[in-house]
Amino acid sequence: MVKKIISLIVSTRLTAILFITFSAAMGIGTFIESMHGTDAARILIYNAFWFELMMVLFLINFIFNIKRYNLLSRPKLGILLMHLSWILIIIGAGVTRYIGYEGVMPIREGNVTNEYLSSDTYLTVLIDGEIEGTPRRRKLEKKLLMSEYTNNSFLIANDFNKQKFEIEYLDFKENVELSVVESDSGSNFIKIVEASSGERHDHYIEEGQVTNLHGVLFSFNNYNEGAINFINVDDELFIQSSFRGSYMRMIDQKRGDVNLDQIEELQLRSLYDIAGLQFVIPDGVVKGSYQILKSEEETNQNSLRVKITSKDKNNFGESKEIEIFGGKGVTDNFERVRVAGLDFSLKYGSLVSKLPFSIQLNDFIADKYPGTEKSYSSFKSKVTVVNDDENFDYDIYMNNILNHKGYRFFQASFDPDELGTILSVNKDFYGTLITYIGYILLYIGLLATMFYGRTRFKDLSKKLNNLKINRNSASVIIFLFSLSSLNSQDYVHENQNSSTDSLIVNYVVDAEHSNKFGELVIQDSGGRMKPINTFSSELLRKVSKSDTYNGLNSDQVLLSILRNPLAWYSQPIIYIKRGNDSIRSILGIDKKQKYAAFMDFFDSKGQYKISEYLDDAYKSSLPNQFEKDFIESDRKVNLLFSALEGDILRIFPTPNDVNNKWVSYSELKNENFVGIDSLFVNNIFPLYLKELDNGISSGDYSTASGILESIKGFQYKYSENIMPSDDKIRAEVLYNKINVFEKLFIWYFAVGMLYFLFIIVDIFSGFSFVKKFMKYTLLLFKSSIFILFIIHTIGLIARWFISGHAPWGDAYESMIYVAWATMGVGLLFARKSDLTVASTAFVSSMILMIAHWNWMDPSIANLVPVLDSYWLMIHVSVIVGSYGPFALGMILGIVSLILMIFLTRKNKEIIKLKLKELTIINELSLTVGLIMLTIGNFLGGMWANESWGRYWGWDPKETWALISIMVYAFVIHMRFIPSLRGKWIFNLASIVSFASILMTYFGVNFYLVGLHSYASGDKIITPNFVYYSIALVALLATISYFPYKKYYLKLN
Repeated sequence: MVKKIISLIVSTRLTAILFITFSAAMGIGTFIESMHGTDAARILIYNAFWFELMMVLFLINFIFNIKRYNLLSRPKLGILLMHLSWILIIIGAGVTRYIGYEGVMPIREGNVTNEYLSSDTYLTVLIDGEIEGTPRRRKLEKKLLMSEYTNNSFLIANDFNKQKFEIEYLDFKENVELSVVESDSGSNFIKIVEASSGERHDHYIEEGQVTNLHGVLFSFNNYNEGAINFINVDDELFIQSSFRGSYMRMIDQKRGDVNLDQIEELQLRSLYDIAGLQFVIPDGVVKGSYQILKSEEETNQNSLRVKITSKDKNNFGESKEIEIFGGKGVTDNFERVRVAGLDFSLKYGSLVSKLPFSIQLNDFIADKYPGTEKSYSSFKSKVTVVNDDENFDYDIYMNNILNHKGYRFFQASFDPDELGTILSVNKDFYGTLITYIGYILLYIGLLATMFYGRTRFKDLSKKLNNLKINRNSASVIIFLFSLSSLNSQDYVHENQNSSTDSLIVNYVVDAEHSNKFGELVIQDSGGRMKPINTFSSELLRKVSKSDTYNGLNSDQVLLSILRNPLAWYSQPIIYIKRGNDSIRSILGIDKKQKYAAFMDFFDSKGQYKISEYLDDAYKSSLPNQFEKDFIESDRKVNLLFSALEGDILRIFPTPNDVNNKWVSYSELKNENFVGIDSLFVNNIFPLYLKELDNGISSGDYSTASGILESIKGFQYKYSENIMPSDDKIRAEVLYNKINVFEKLFIWYFAVGMLYFLFIIVDIFSGFSFVKKFMKYTLLLFKSSIFILFIIHTIGLIARWFISGHAPWGDAYESMIYVAWATMGVGLLFARKSDLTVASTAFVSSMILMIAHWNWMDPSIANLVPVLDSYWLMIHVSVIVGSYGPFALGMILGIVSLILMIFLTRKNKEIIKLKLKELTIINELSLTVGLIMLTIGNFLGGMWANESWGRYWGWDPKETWALISIMVYAFVIHMRFIPSLRGKWIFNLASIVSFASILMTYFGVNFYLVGLHSYASGDKIITPNFVYYSIALVALLATISYFPYKKYYLKLN
């Protein structure tokens, strides 16, 4: 019996079941987290006993397989290292889970502390009573992980001096707030209303208390030096402030000063501005009491309700219920109750732990991108580590940690006023050490399977080299494709209105001068410094879906708009989506008209015609296509309006501004330019537009060009440190004009399609002269694709040079990189299979097509601080690059199933050779992809550990990457299960398993909530083609299986 149990535990069938169930459980966990929060996912999945039991079974399997497959030998070193690595990774995870701990340390500037707060929450119970007449106290602590979406329960049974008591769970609520409910009775409060974060917040200060609001102390009838003190004397309110300030009475706009440390009458319903904080006291003293209320917003604070039961020595029993407000970060919010002669004090929240040393925050520095208020480029905590023996200074910032005496400190967050920091504290030396050793062995083992010893990868490579591929095979791949997508983009905008305004057509700025104008630097809303040509190109492409307008390039169009904006109000430049007659009807334009003018969107009274439709569209959680078209049109109108008003052209740096803020000509009135600077900025742009008119008339633009140089000189005068180099500017302008990635989609598709056509001709032709001709023709197409790949590579390098970071930092960049990786993997097999190269060209074109759909923004943007690291180049490049081999495996699987459909008695020998070739390449591709994905995912774990103190946090992105690893590991190991062997099931699995990659990329980015989610919070409707794809794969699998079973299996 014992042997049977052991045999079952270590069997390949159980291993296969573990792969599937473990992956499914993790996938379900990500959706639970998205819907109900991280704690619910941990309770139901990640921290559940059965989930950890599966990891133990994996551990046993890995250990047993070392013996079963005789891995303790040199030829199998790589496979041995992989098994050992997973053993260590699982053990390391266990050590981290049960021994390591983490927390947060908030510190204000100038303060010194050795205390930090635990990330886990605890119920702390203090029981006070007497033992032989002497006051005694007993302390109990219980770690709690709860969610209002799970079945929570706990019971604490204990005693105090032999008097037994029980604390029983009753209820738990998330996202609550401790708020004052006004009533006729209760304590006295002062109500303060402030909106420092952009939203209204009500705060109450109880009489006799002191409260900290955004770093400013407030007191009510409890004078505190360094605070804003409110005083109530005979129902009259006064203010005594430790800071100078001002107020404005709202009813009559009367203004006054708040003097330092003077008792002054409090002005109700007046806007006070003191110590950098604006607030209003709307009423006088209000009465009320604190109550725990459910909040509509996410507060990260919870309420726990328990029942305490006890019997005293006289057998008097008593029970009382108590509700406790708390959560992560709450440390001293005790609730007190007396039960059966015992005094209970209960607190729910974080524990306070002490370090063997102290940390002093000397300064917190938050750097912002130029001209922005909340777009941070980096943040840094300058600290002093205070030891008994020696002190030292250190800078803690993103991706630069402090490691001291086994504790690791990471820059996690900071206070809104930027005068305090929040550090993440982690102590997990042994768990991290074991896990990192596992990672290193895994990397070595994965690479060794490709190049060392006797491995499946090397065996497949030899088979592919020795395979004599018969070219007389059949393929019907042509039926997969359609040339209709070539018409998806209009590249030339020809005005359908024959009466184009002569002010536009006849007064065009010379192309040479417009190019100089396009190289002038502006500052965008995100703080990025870029040439005007970038904005003009984006403007024209987004508004009109074209690269030109009536023969004018984007810079000429923008100059024309700036010279004469009124003329452009009537120009039909706004592209209206094909097939939407509703918008055309509302605008009052012909149903066949492709473009609308700005003025078409407004009636004779200036009312926005589509406003009522936009209200419904923006409010809709699931907008339909009709509503989406209105939203898209609205965005085009607003983008064009920003050009017509000139607000976007922020070309003037504000002198000596700490954030290097730049402003446009229309914004000058709001800035304090003085002296010669004021004279320059207020006159230079109108003068430039005037000289443009002179240049158009005379053909001499030298004066206008000189003015551009003077503006450029003004920019260098005040912002030289943030100005991009001339080489970068010219490179970006060239990049904009070539528009390489959008054009590559067309070329990859066209060349790949013709490549397929000629492959088919080569297959069916029996004439030797045709074969000879085809040999060179196919070589030409293969060379063309290689040239396109080189252009693709140059485009990525150019984007890297222009942006200053690796070109895979956002959704669009990762897509064009995946297309590059896919094509690159296909070319690795160029000498082995023409069909593989043609397939990858098609897949790359489809990826580039998706990258240029409306919901992806191709604009180059600044990086968020955590991505500004060398880890971006290592982790993201490897893990996103792995999607290429998986995409190749998917398309080869489809091609293989299609070949199976056409199996007959006559061609079965020929198709067998072709299927063998494609299946070997498929398995090699999946193996390469799995190696890259595994290495990339765990490199990401190392990056996470270096950035915020944990190498694994069940974030949906890392979880789905692990699911993909498990799925593809299962696919590659299916050959060990007799019922799952065969080319049909393997190729089908290579198609179906690609769904995990799509979920890892698209699903996480746009459906789930996490650190990697680009659009979390938006309601995303699953496109219909997803359902169609599932149906087509099912159909393809069904109709290919029967010919495969009838002819191929019998052949073997």
